[in-house]
Amino acid sequence: MKKMVSAALAGLIIGLAAAPAWAAGDKVAGKAKSTTCAACHGMDGNSANPQFPKLAGQHASYIVKQLQDFQHKRRVDPTMSPQAANLSEQDMADLAAYYEAQPAKPGMGDEKKVRLGEMVYRGGNAAMGVPACIGCHGPTGMGNPAAKFPRLAGQHAKYVVKQMYDFRKGVRANDAGKMMRNVAIRMTDAEIEAVAEYIAGLHE
Repeated sequence: MKKMVSAALAGLIIGLAAAPAWAAGDKVAGKAKSTTCAACHGMDGNSANPQFPKLAGQHASYIVKQLQDFQHKRRVDPTMSPQAANLSEQDMADLAAYYEAQPAKPGMGDEKKVRLGEMVYRGGNAAMGVPACIGCHGPTGMGNPAAKFPRLAGQHAKYVVKQMYDFRKGVRANDAGKMMRNVAIRMTDAEIEAVAEYIAGLHE
C-alpha cells in the first residue's frame, strides 16, 4: 500500500512539473464564450442531465487541465474532444474562471447507498488497498486546486460512476501517476456506486 501511494505521489509531482502554465482567466469573457457549453453543462454550469458534469464551483486549474487534455488527446470524449480542439489557452482560462465563480447547486444521494459510500470515502478499504477519498478530495469534497484534484461535492452520481469505470478500464488515463486508475481497479461496483451517491450529497 505504501509503495502504491509513494509511486502515485511521485507520478503526481512529475505530472505537475510538466503541466503547461496557463494565463489568468476573465470570467466576464468566459460567460460570453460559454454559450456553446450551455447545452450540456447548463447556463451557469449546473447541468440538468446527470450524464454531463456540473462545472459550477469547479477549480479553474482543474477545468483548464481537462480542456488541455481533451485538446491534446490525453483524454478522449466524442463530445468534448471536438469542442476543445480549437480553444486557445486564453479561451480555456476564461471559461474556467467563469465556471469557478458560479455557485454550485447541491445534489442528493441515494439514502440506501450513502452509508457504504461514506465509509469508503472517509475510510477507504484497507483490505483491498483502497485509500480514503478524503485524502485528496477533502472532508466536504472541495478538492485541492493546487494539486488539480477536483471538487466532487454535489457532482452527479451517474457521471462519477462513469468516470470511475472509465478509470478502471483505462478508457480514461489522464490521472497523474495513475492515481485514480489504481484506486478504481481495487473497488467493487457496489463501492463505486455508493461513493458516487455519497459524493452527490456532499456540500460545503
